[in-house]
Parts: sequence; C-alpha cells; structure tokens
Amino acid sequence: MMKKKLRLVLVLAVLVGGAFYGWHITHPANDRNLVLYGDVDIREIDMAFRQSGRLQQVLVDEGQSVHAGQLLATLDDVPFREALTLAQANEAQARAQLDELEHGNRPQQIAEAREAVHQADAADVNARAELVRQQALLPGGTTSQHAVDAARAASLAADAALASAQQQLNLMLVGSREEDIAAGKAHLDAAVAAREQAETALDDTRLYAPADAIVFSRVREAGSMVSPTAPVYTLSQIQPVYVRAYVAEDRLGQVVPGTQVSVSSDSSSKPYQGTIGYVSPRAEFTPKTVETSTLRTDLVYRIRITVDHPDAGLRQGMPVTIRVGGVRS
Repeated sequence: MMKKKLRLVLVLAVLVGGAFYGWHITHPANDRNLVLYGDVDIREIDMAFRQSGRLQQVLVDEGQSVHAGQLLATLDDVPFREALTLAQANEAQARAQLDELEHGNRPQQIAEAREAVHQADAADVNARAELVRQQALLPGGTTSQHAVDAARAASLAADAALASAQQQLNLMLVGSREEDIAAGKAHLDAAVAAREQAETALDDTRLYAPADAIVFSRVREAGSMVSPTAPVYTLSQIQPVYVRAYVAEDRLGQVVPGTQVSVSSDSSSKPYQGTIGYVSPRAEFTPKTVETSTLRTDLVYRIRITVDHPDAGLRQGMPVTIRVGGVRS
C-alpha cells in the first residue's frame, strides 16, 4: 500500500514538474527582458581630393587619431594658383569694360566728336561755295563742265562727311546701348564665376578630416598622381557608435525608438548604455550573420542603437549582446 502511494506521489510530481516546465517554456519568468545579438556598425570614410593632381604631402599615418578639420594631405597647388591668377585678370578686364559701358564716354571724347562736326561743317560750306562758283563760271566758258561735276561731287561728299560726324557725336552723347550694358554684365558674371571656381579648386588642394576618426588605411604616398575617384585615406569614424541588431516581429513592442538598452561585448564585462533610435519599417529575412537552421526562414526587423558614452572598448565590427528591459545603471 505504501509503495502504491509512493508511486502515485512520484507520478504526480512528474506531472506537476512537467506542467511547470512547459509553462515556463511558453511563459518566461521575465517576459519583459529581451536579449538580442548584433554587432557594432563599421563606419568608414573614403577620403579623396575633388581635384586631380600630384600628391605633395601625406601628413598622417595608419592608426593615428585625427580630429575634425585636421589637415591630412595636400596637392601641388602651383597649377591651381596660376589658374586663379588668370581668372582674376579676366574678371578685372570684364569689370573695367562694364564700367566703361555704364559710365558712358569721357568728356574729352565728346569734345573731340564736336570738333569733328565743326571741321566737317566747314568743309561742307567750302565745298558748296566752290560748286556755286564753278556753276557761275560755266556760261562764260571760264570753266569746264568737268570742273563743275567735280565740284558737285566734292560738295556731296562733304555733306555725307558732315552727316557722319553728326551721327558720331549723337552716339557719344547718348552713351552705350542697354543691350551692350546687359552683355557686359553677363560677361562680368561669367568672369566672377570662373574666379570663384578657381578659388574653390585651389582650396580643394588641401584635404581635411570631416570628423573625429582613426586612420584605418593610408592608400597613397607623396608624389603619386591622384584623381577624384582615388581615395588617399580610409578613416574609421569614432562618434557616434551605432549597434545593428535584428528583432522578431512578436518582440517589436519592446524595441520602440527611445527605449534604453544595455550593450556588452565578449571582450569586456563593462556594460554600455544605449538608446534605440531606429526600427526598420520593413521586414527582411534573417541575415546570414545570425542565421541558424531554425531561423533560416524567419522574418526580422533591423534596429539601430546609439551607444551613449562609448570608448575604445567597443570596436567596429565587434559582436555585442543587447539586453532590453532590466537595464543596469
């Protein structure tokens, strides 16, 4: 009888234990806690000049830390300085031409045109008088018809010269046409744009770090010919530090933007605090980096975490563990 009771108690214990175990499998003790696995984003910058030329200076080495705005390398700037000098001269010439058009003719030029009119007028009066004299002499046979015809032609030529001198004076008084002034302004604008382009090209002979970073690789050496498509350095950006991870659809409610998380790596026991800043609006298949035989066809959502106060302990590409809920302070 005692053995039957003992056997019954054992069966009940097994049943209760199995039920308890099954309940814990489907209902974790702390369902709010979520553990994800991801890696630190690789954030690299390929640094190249915007101009082609000969690399003159390479100022930093691999592994060296650089700060935003630090000079990294320079090109031989002699051709660019010469181009800028030419562009400045062309701008000065265009500006002088426009000033001449806008200010009109000088008083001396107008006075010279007036004097030309006076001279043409005097010549015209003299030619007319000679024609009258020759015509008066023709009936008495003192002159010939040929002389009269020559005097008439000279008078007509003097009339034309006077009209031309008067038109020239009128143009001097009116000044430049509006169309000529507009063309002069357009010419100056083009010269200014060319000068600004030359200045920009000269500035582009100096390569600066766009952010605080570490020199990952030095690709070119001094003396090399480089083009805008040829990187000179590859920089590894230091700040901010992003962590990329993936979460299943049924856990999306725990990874809303602004959620505080804890980030840790296998190389250190130090926890880092972070904030979920981005959750992808589109599902994707589990990436190969976290693929297993059971998750091969699962759909997940990519999230990005910004680490609040990172240090050298978090290196790019490093695998990390993310804990959502129960974040340690």
